[in-house]
Amino acid sequence: MAETADVVIVGGGIAGLSLASALTSNTRARLRVVLLEAEHSLAYHTSSRSARQLIPSYGPEVIRRLTDRTLNLLGELEGGLSSPVLSPRSFMLIGSEETVAARASGAMERIPWEEAVRLCPQIAPASDAHGYDAAGLDTTSVGCNTDVLLEHHRERATAGGTRILTGARVHSVQQLRTAWEVGAGPHAVHAAVVVNAAGAWADELAVLSGVATQGLRPYRRTAAVVAARNMPAPDSPMVAAADDSFYFRRDDGGVLISPAESVPSVPEDAQPRPEDLEALISRLGSVTGLEIEHVLRAWTGLRTQVADGLPVVGFDPEAEGFFWLAGQGGYGFQTSSAIAELAAGLISGAGPGSGGGQAIAAALAADR
Repeated sequence: MAETADVVIVGGGIAGLSLASALTSNTRARLRVVLLEAEHSLAYHTSSRSARQLIPSYGPEVIRRLTDRTLNLLGELEGGLSSPVLSPRSFMLIGSEETVAARASGAMERIPWEEAVRLCPQIAPASDAHGYDAAGLDTTSVGCNTDVLLEHHRERATAGGTRILTGARVHSVQQLRTAWEVGAGPHAVHAAVVVNAAGAWADELAVLSGVATQGLRPYRRTAAVVAARNMPAPDSPMVAAADDSFYFRRDDGGVLISPAESVPSVPEDAQPRPEDLEALISRLGSVTGLEIEHVLRAWTGLRTQVADGLPVVGFDPEAEGFFWLAGQGGYGFQTSSAIAELAAGLISGAGPGSGGGQAIAAALAADR
């Protein structure tokens, strides 16, 4: 079954879906888009395993600027959605004076330890012989209903004419004289532009396409929802250790916890390891007063990034028409709308936009 498109996007996570939404909602460009997803459902891997928190103070300056733009774009959407995407939920960083000072940036404000304990009494034991005596608070941080956001992008993309094919694992990519031919399951798609939004498999797709890789590496990140006797209050902030040893927040029916690990992995359908959860529960038992009882559910996602930790967004310098949209690491949802806006501008020829778009495009470029 052969078809022709202007753009074929490989990957149906938040990156690919938000780009399809941005491309096909632009009536001036009128691009024909086909999105290919290897799994039988969209956002099966990392995008369905998010902590669902958008943190403006999290990450280097470029990421913070993309986050601010994403929050502005999402704020513009809220009025037209049946369910809200964003909800107030502050973010608190705890640790020693040194570790918090090194990580506190942007919208984060330093607060006294006594104030931190008032906001989340469950952290009180952390100051007892564990070296926690400093905190930072980001009150601009928000919770994100990722299911609503993904569905919004799917609906907007399909309404704009995007063809979404699931269960369409790419098995061949060939560069022709003026286009690309992508084979995925029984489908063959001819397109001028191939967008590599394949997440943990992005470098593998490059190899299949005969394109030089970017050095993208997947890293494990495990999370679980647990039952706890001492639940944080509904308005309690998300709490993270500045040394990246854990984070937790209240979740529907329990407490979301994570060891915040970054362990190299192969591209795979990652699954939680019991020893990681046991070590995390033991750690939280010593530094918090959560009083965890048992695990309700657990999962592991892969955060893919290059050496400098920034996403790779832009046309490949050697392979004409091959566009990178990968390496979002742990910043996927919180930068997604801004990156989709940037990528759509580059692909359609409209350009990266004003207000620093050129500088951001250069910082994320495949040949940086």
